[in-house]
Amino acid sequence: MKKREQFSRDRLHALYGHGHMQKDIAEILGVSPSTISRELARYGRKTWRYSAKRAGEDAKRKRENSKCTGMKIEGLPLLRSHIIAQLKLLRSPDEIAGRMRRECITPRVDKNAIYKWLYSPHGKKYCKYLCTKRVSKKKQSRLSKKVLIPDRISFRRRPTTQGLLHVEGDLFVSPISSGSTACGLLAVAQNEKLFVGSILPNKKHAVIVPAMQRVTNILSPDTYTLDNGIENVAHRQFGAQAYFCDKGSPWQKPYVEGGIGLVRRWFLPKGTDLSKVPDGVFQIQLNILNHKYRKSLGYKSAYEEALAHGIIQKIPRRLLSKAIAFR
Repeated sequence: MKKREQFSRDRLHALYGHGHMQKDIAEILGVSPSTISRELARYGRKTWRYSAKRAGEDAKRKRENSKCTGMKIEGLPLLRSHIIAQLKLLRSPDEIAGRMRRECITPRVDKNAIYKWLYSPHGKKYCKYLCTKRVSKKKQSRLSKKVLIPDRISFRRRPTTQGLLHVEGDLFVSPISSGSTACGLLAVAQNEKLFVGSILPNKKHAVIVPAMQRVTNILSPDTYTLDNGIENVAHRQFGAQAYFCDKGSPWQKPYVEGGIGLVRRWFLPKGTDLSKVPDGVFQIQLNILNHKYRKSLGYKSAYEEALAHGIIQKIPRRLLSKAIAFR
C-alpha cells in the first residue's frame, strides 16, 4: 500500500474485518491482490489484527527514515567517529573526504554527504568546527532574481571563427553596508588577457551604455560575453553583439571573473567603498595589471600581446612610470 492515502487503509481494515476476500478487496481498491497480501502480512492474518491507524503511523515513520539525511554516517559508528575527530582538527569536509579517498579508507563518503550530515539534526552540533560555523546550507538568493534580457542569445551560439576578438564583461560592486551604489566595470579580451574598465557611480542604463561604448571604441570587439544582470538590458547599444551566460553560471566567463579576482587581490579588496576610488586611480591599477608578465601568455604581458595583435596603440612610457610609482 505504498504511498496510499489513510482512507484506503481504513477501507482495507473494514473490508477485511468483515470477511471479504483479498482478491475482492484488491478489485474494490483498484490495486494488485499481492499488494493487499503484503500489507496484511505485516500485521498478521487473523480478522481484526490489521489496524489502519497503526499501519498509517508505521508507513509515515518508514518514509521519514528511509531517506534520513546523514543515515549512512549515523549507521556506521567508526566512520562517524573518524569524521568527528577530523572536524575537531579543523579539517574541512572536502579535506576529510579527499583524504579517505587517497588512503582508500572504507567505508567512506564524499564531502556532500558530510555536509548534509552536518546540516542535519544528527551533526548540527559539530558545525562549530567548520570555518564558517554555518549550521545550514547558504541560500543562493541571486538565482531567484528574474531579469528579462531582450533578444538574449546564449553564449553557446557565439561564433567560433578564428581571429574574432571575444571580450567578457562584468561588474563588481561596493559592499551593501557602505550604502554606496558605485561599481567597477571590467572588460577582458579573452586571448590577450587585456583589462579595460572604469569606476561608475551606479548601474543605471544611462551610465552603463556610455561606459560599454568606450570599451568598444578601445578594443573594437566582435562579441561580448555577459551575465544576466539588469545592467545589460540595453546590450544592443553597446556596439558589438552580446551573448549571455546561463543563469547563475559565472564560471562560463572565467577571464573576467579571474580579472576581478586580480583587481580585488592587488588593489580593491572586498569591502572597499568604490565611491572613494577615483577613476584615474583605477586606470593606473589596470595599467599595472596589464603590464604584469603572465604565465598563460608565455611570460609576456597583456599589453605586449594586445600590441602585437594590433588591438591597442603603444602607451607612452610616462604613464607606465606613474603606474609603477603609484604601486
